[in-house]
Amino acid sequence: MKNLGIGSKKLTFNAPIILGFTLLCFVALVLEQITGVTNQMFFSVYRSSLLNPLTYVRMLGHVCGHAGWSHFSGNIMLLLLIGPILEEKYGSSNILLVMVVTAIVTAVINLIFFPTTMLLGASGIVFAFIILSSFTGVKEGEIPVTFLLISIIYIGGQVYDGIFVKDNVSNLTHIVGGIIGGMFGYIMNNKVTKLR
Repeated sequence: MKNLGIGSKKLTFNAPIILGFTLLCFVALVLEQITGVTNQMFFSVYRSSLLNPLTYVRMLGHVCGHAGWSHFSGNIMLLLLIGPILEEKYGSSNILLVMVVTAIVTAVINLIFFPTTMLLGASGIVFAFIILSSFTGVKEGEIPVTFLLISIIYIGGQVYDGIFVKDNVSNLTHIVGGIIGGMFGYIMNNKVTKLR
């Protein structure tokens, strides 16, 4: 954790992974606004040749791309709200692992089931973090009611929207992100409990 002094107060970089990811997403947004092509080249995933090295860059990079300011701010505000708490509890390397796994799994699922649809945005990671956050106070052998409620409300809502609402939102990405967050919450909390 690095500190910067401002008068008698210090700015603390309390969540380097979350802050770094936020900066990367902001840079991707600015580049897209300037060029109009960086999302398609680097920050979205869609079916392309497996021989093209950019296919693999996009499998990770799609979580950094956003369609515009409102898409960016919606995802990043939630990420900045939940992410630092999770990074403090589980550690930077574990949070980075959750983000990378979510990016790759959502990319692969999109490539398989929606090959002609371009996927971009951090919402899969946001949903993983929302579900993961419900595990922060769990003790061994417990299932938190908050986990059940959040799962029903968020994931159930995404299932409903996927069936009945026609928009440009990738509900499957949200569902998959939530499932990944739940799996990591269960695994990481068992590890934390055993270390105590």
